[in-house]
Amino acid sequence: MKQKQILLLHIFYWLLIVFNGIIGILVYDTRTFDILSITIFLSNFLGFYTNYFFVVPRFFDPKRFYMMIIGFFVGVFVFVFFRYSIEEIVLPALTGYRNYKEGTTFLYYFYDNIYYSSLTIFVSTNLWFFQYYFKVEAERTKLIEERKHAQLQALKTQINPHFIFNSLNNIYSLVYQNSDQSLPAIEKLSELLRYSTKDLEKDVISLDKEIGYIESLIGLEKLRIKNHEMLVFEKNMTNPKLGISPMLLVPFVENAFKHGDFRDKGFVLKVSDEHNVLHFYLQNFKNQRMKDTASGIGIENVKKRLEILYPKRHELNIKDLESEFIVDLRITFPHEND
Repeated sequence: MKQKQILLLHIFYWLLIVFNGIIGILVYDTRTFDILSITIFLSNFLGFYTNYFFVVPRFFDPKRFYMMIIGFFVGVFVFVFFRYSIEEIVLPALTGYRNYKEGTTFLYYFYDNIYYSSLTIFVSTNLWFFQYYFKVEAERTKLIEERKHAQLQALKTQINPHFIFNSLNNIYSLVYQNSDQSLPAIEKLSELLRYSTKDLEKDVISLDKEIGYIESLIGLEKLRIKNHEMLVFEKNMTNPKLGISPMLLVPFVENAFKHGDFRDKGFVLKVSDEHNVLHFYLQNFKNQRMKDTASGIGIENVKKRLEILYPKRHELNIKDLESEFIVDLRITFPHEND
């Protein structure tokens, strides 16, 4: 709750107090405020804010409930002390008028005013609790956001090394085969790295940029794959400027190229974004001759990022079958992303 809202609650309470006083005048037909109307209002005001700023913060302890009960009675005592001082000491000295009969003991006065003070102290205490609760909640939310940001930054640092490692493996195989495609592959890799390094610093990029990475990656991989027609890539982009976290889809494609069988088989990649729902579907056949115990690093990274960035707004289904690997991902974006 913002400070402005807390202030409005304070104003609302005092307007109720004033309104109650006006109703009292109309009901009892006194026509004017008497001096006791002023003294009780002043006692309420002083008791309210002394309790609010000093008593409650000092006695609040969730682990010791009895301290809060003591604090409540301290607040009552403060109210009674102010009212007694004003009505039974200051007022008689200035006007010769007092609220109670002369000789009334403080103990009797205290007991008689517990009722009158209870509402003021109760409201004062609860308003402090409101402010305290929302302050703690705001701090907790801030800590969660900072932790999420730190986690995302840590996960992002894992992306480039993983991406470079996979690409260098591909280029190594081209160099090893003395392929004429080695130099073009190095050039394409340098272009990809320039783009990825620049955009990884951002929290969000446009969907068409992410798809652009994928297209560049496919172009790099085509340099070492003979049967290009087996690489089926279908895209249906209705909102290319849809904001997405950078390098969120690329690791799935990297994984397909790293562990896929492209001798006589390929893969099918489909991307669409109808009605603010991104649908990413990838199916590739496994290379049974190549096993890599570290193959899940990139995918595990994406899973963690999805949980942080799109909680309850994404659905990721991965089928790791004997001969093929299927990724089916849906992310629902808010409409303000239009």
